[in-house]
Amino acid sequence: MAKGYWASVYPAISEPERLTAYNELAGPAVRAAGGRTLSRGGRVVAHEAGISQRAVLVEFDSFEQAVAAYESEAYQKALVALPDGFERDFRIIEGVD
Repeated sequence: MAKGYWASVYPAISEPERLTAYNELAGPAVRAAGGRTLSRGGRVVAHEAGISQRAVLVEFDSFEQAVAAYESEAYQKALVALPDGFERDFRIIEGVD
C-alpha cells in the first residue's frame, strides 16, 4: 500500500509566532491520526519556481489515512486557529507503492 504525505509550503510568513495556536492543535491531531512529521521549517534550497520559505512534510501509512487525518475533527479545529492573512500551499500526495 502506498504511503500518503501532507506537503505544505508557506509562501509568506510575516509573524511566525502567530502560528503557535495552530501548531499546538495540529501537532497532536497529526500524531493521533498516525502522522509522522519528517520536516518542519528546516533548510530549503528552492529551484525553478520553488518557494524557499517554511516547508512541512508529514508521512502517513496510507493515502487514505492522510486524507482522513485532514478531515478529522481535531485537525479541522487546528485549521480554524490559522491566523488570517497566512498563505499556505497544502497538498495531500499519494506515495509510490
